[in-house]
Amino acid sequence: MALVHKLLTGTYSLGKCPKPSIALCPLLGSRFANYCSSSLPKTVAVPDKASSQRKTEGDLQGHHQREVGLDISSPEEKPEVSFDKAIKDEIKDHFRRLKDEIVNHWIGPEGRPLHEVLMEQARVVWQFRGKEDLDKWIVTSDKTIGGKSEVFLKMGKNNHSAVLYGTLSSDAPQDGESGRSGYCAMISRIPRGSFERKKYYDWSQFNTLYLRVRGDGRPWMVNIREDTNIMQRTNQMYSYFMFTRGGPYWQEVKIPFSKFFFSNQGRIRDAQYQLLLDKISSIGFTLADKVDGPFFLEIDFIGVFTDPAHTEEFAYENSPELNPRLFK
Repeated sequence: MALVHKLLTGTYSLGKCPKPSIALCPLLGSRFANYCSSSLPKTVAVPDKASSQRKTEGDLQGHHQREVGLDISSPEEKPEVSFDKAIKDEIKDHFRRLKDEIVNHWIGPEGRPLHEVLMEQARVVWQFRGKEDLDKWIVTSDKTIGGKSEVFLKMGKNNHSAVLYGTLSSDAPQDGESGRSGYCAMISRIPRGSFERKKYYDWSQFNTLYLRVRGDGRPWMVNIREDTNIMQRTNQMYSYFMFTRGGPYWQEVKIPFSKFFFSNQGRIRDAQYQLLLDKISSIGFTLADKVDGPFFLEIDFIGVFTDPAHTEEFAYENSPELNPRLFK
């Protein structure tokens, strides 16, 4: 009970308290988890003869080491951690974001007038102009199942693009279970609102996905996921192919949403369903062409637009035998 009392009053010392995890409070973000390391005050040593000698030795070792030495806390001093302040700051931030969402709802999406949003013919959803844009994405490969493929994501030249690169290896893991391997992927993070609520993209007024990319000639799979709140939809997605030309020139890729086919657990289903554009949660790119070796894909932006020449609603046929629900 004494330990709980010290944690609640915020007087427990850093040396005995591990860094809190986000799982301790799912409604709070990473600010609370990182508060211990970011909110600690730096101690300043009292100048005396011994400290003056240490400073002189640090000057001889270089400027960088002096900076490191200033961040070292004295073992006699035990800085205090205020968890109450961390929680209050996080809650204030969530309520501020909730207020912005309510205001933007009345004014219009993203603070723009509603009539402008309804009349727009194109929209840039993702672009890459800094590290904060890279943080909206995650990369993964078959290393999660014991494979040997590697994938990395970094900013391109002059911070005007993102470069996805790595090495593809189709060697199967030696675990006695997996017989196939060789994939790398880049997936956008699901947008979050206040109090970590899931948000979605509404592309119902557009009919085409628009990308500006530069690749090495490899074919990529473009994957779009819908709302994943329902357990049965976690392995479902809509996919289509993107063929890069290779070479030094950029290419503009336009893929109508009507072309995306439905798959479940990586298998194309006989019964096809139309993509619901008002509940888009994420988009991703997967390389799995079974060609071992290095690869790269450079992306300028990813957007959506309305193509007036494209009138097709759905590219795949259905029949009562394949999909009885559509013909009831």
